[in-house]
Amino acid sequence: MCPGAGSLPLRVAVPVAVAAGLVLLVAFPPYDWWVGAPVGVALLAAATHRRRVRAGAGLGFLAGLALFAPLLEWTNLHTGMLPWVLLSLSQAAVVALLGAASAWVSPVVDRWRWAWPLVCGVLWVGQEALRSRAPFGGFPWGRLAFSQGDAPTLRLAAWGGAPLVTFAVAAAGGLLVVALWRPWRSGGARGRWAAVGPAVAAVAVLSVGWLVPVGVAGGGAAVSVAVVQGNVPRLGLDFNAQRQAVLNNHVQATLDLAAQVAAGQRRQPDLVVWPENASDIDPLRSAAAGERIGVAAAAVRAPILVGAVLVGPGPGQSQNAGILWRPGAGPDLEQMYTKRHPVPFAEYVPLRDVARMISKEVDRVRSDMVAGDRPGVVDAGAVTVGDVICFEVAYDGLVRDTVTGGAQVLVVQTNNATFDVAEARQQLAMVRLRAVEHGRASLMASTVGVSGFVGADGRVSDATGFNTRAVVSRQLRLGDGRTLATRVGVWPEAALVAVAVAVMAGAAVLRRRRSGAGRSRVTAG
Repeated sequence: MCPGAGSLPLRVAVPVAVAAGLVLLVAFPPYDWWVGAPVGVALLAAATHRRRVRAGAGLGFLAGLALFAPLLEWTNLHTGMLPWVLLSLSQAAVVALLGAASAWVSPVVDRWRWAWPLVCGVLWVGQEALRSRAPFGGFPWGRLAFSQGDAPTLRLAAWGGAPLVTFAVAAAGGLLVVALWRPWRSGGARGRWAAVGPAVAAVAVLSVGWLVPVGVAGGGAAVSVAVVQGNVPRLGLDFNAQRQAVLNNHVQATLDLAAQVAAGQRRQPDLVVWPENASDIDPLRSAAAGERIGVAAAAVRAPILVGAVLVGPGPGQSQNAGILWRPGAGPDLEQMYTKRHPVPFAEYVPLRDVARMISKEVDRVRSDMVAGDRPGVVDAGAVTVGDVICFEVAYDGLVRDTVTGGAQVLVVQTNNATFDVAEARQQLAMVRLRAVEHGRASLMASTVGVSGFVGADGRVSDATGFNTRAVVSRQLRLGDGRTLATRVGVWPEAALVAVAVAVMAGAAVLRRRRSGAGRSRVTAG
């Protein structure tokens, strides 16, 4: 179908699409201008309105590239440009599908302009659902929901998780389209007044989250938890060559904590959390590494959740694990979590022979990490934690499984030494959403920062600096209940995706009818 009278000229639509991506970008950390998310949605919808499907895909791709290339810039800091370019292009390609879908449905939906908020909402949820699953298990970075850390819409996560937050943000963007589109079509004072209602409705949608009660679900006893951020001698991929120094840093920081506890300067912790890669020397095989961790646990008189890389189980394989190390007893292998979603091309290389033909850099990943097969529910005695490792916090199901398995506090062990502070803050924004979603006090423990605690209302406390050593501790209220989002799980997303599919199918039927009617008129004439 040719662009209709309501479409923007292509010379205007192209910069509008690029602007859409850039405005979406500033909604995310480190910029945190959360209002940019609905505005960006509106700009992309306006750019693709009544365009050919192919043009809609191109405009969506431009918007996606303008968003993801700078958002994911941290991926090229220490690994070269190729991973950054490929990842940005793959994410932009999915946004291209969104642009194509928006162009496809717009001539039909335009007849019922108040349907635009629903259409924008479900199409964005569908796009994010696809990016979260494919290819190679997906990459959910850059979901609209993760930009809403300081917005009232964040509270909607307690009812429907990240998909409901994304839907609300995109629906508000759809309402902005409705508000702006009517004056373009009708003009005059009447058209301007017609814009007021949708604009007010957009504000109402963005504000409705204030009506959602948030806090620790159930609300049990309190425990004291300490996070150790030991830091690394140098940032970059060569932190792996500094394994002993990194382990020593975390041991020494824990010994310093123990001395402060003994002097009455800090509260006795019930649990100490070390980050991912705190011990890249396998402490189950290296007696020296195990002894060092044991000394730290005995001194602080509390179990330590140790982020460690383990050798095996087979040749050329390894595991990324969180191991509970008890004082005087050593590693409790019954309370060990193995990362269930290793990162493709970083922690393992799928199709290695094919990937090597594109770049021999894949061989820097010397061993393939083996995925674990059970949720990260770790019973530390005083508290049962839900452990996820690094990027796993972006995946809805991996976090929810820990809560349904009995987790009272959420823990994210991560290593940001190969990235930068922007990536760390983007990850912390995801922790904020998970805390609200499941009504659990949460924390992020990083090797280099940012570490900190997040309340069940999404507020951050005791955040550390980047590339520095720090120890932070806090009393956390244990959660033993379930939010609505925890109970319903994937169903809100499934329902919204089903509506998106129905909208696309309905648009196909109506377009076919309209095309048939047009041919009939031509024949009759």
